[in-house]
Amino acid sequence: MKNQISRFLILCSVGAMVPSTVIAAEEQLIWGVQVEQFENRFTGDAQSDVMAWDGDALIGTDELKFVVRSEGEFQTRSERLETMETQLRLQKPISTFFDAVAGVRFDTPDGRDRVHGVVGLHGLAPQWFEVDADLFVSDRPSARFEVEYEALITNYLILTPSIELDVPLRDNLDAEVKAWGPKLEVGARLSYDLVDRSVAPYIGVHYERVFGDTLDLRQEEGEEGDGLFFVAGLRLMF
Repeated sequence: MKNQISRFLILCSVGAMVPSTVIAAEEQLIWGVQVEQFENRFTGDAQSDVMAWDGDALIGTDELKFVVRSEGEFQTRSERLETMETQLRLQKPISTFFDAVAGVRFDTPDGRDRVHGVVGLHGLAPQWFEVDADLFVSDRPSARFEVEYEALITNYLILTPSIELDVPLRDNLDAEVKAWGPKLEVGARLSYDLVDRSVAPYIGVHYERVFGDTLDLRQEEGEEGDGLFFVAGLRLMF
């Protein structure tokens, strides 16, 4: 009798475990679209005003995500596409807060189109700084490091400072850059959440500067080496 009771209890335990095991095995599919920047950048000279965007879309699971990332700038006065970059990335967790990244990047500068391999890291550093560190591999390689932080002023008002450093490792005259002549972008955007975190208009400032041989090259062509923009835009998330 005791053996029969024991067998019954074991069977009940196994039966209770099976549904939860099946649910755990079936990872939930997640997806989303996030446009961090969709903005107009204004200067005192309308000739230099641009429309800029930076966003991504993802689909996958907690263990593996496929991400499409797009960013670029469009000169509004001359109606000319200045830069456009599209990345197709796979992201896989390697720790609690960081994903390893691998993929491909397509550029569309004024000259011929460019294709790069992408390897890097994406995640949250201590104090909740969002970090992207990428190496772009091609016959004209480069590296990029981005940091962004969201500071909650109130439940709806958010200040987002950001910094981005692009370092070309070889000359790329199509993109008007010289080896080891980095480009620095620093910004601060103050947004207000209208609909949860889904829709948030913002205003702010954006500063760009190039250094080294890249600066010399642009000055030789009569261009400025830096620029300060006031920005107004919209952040979208769904």
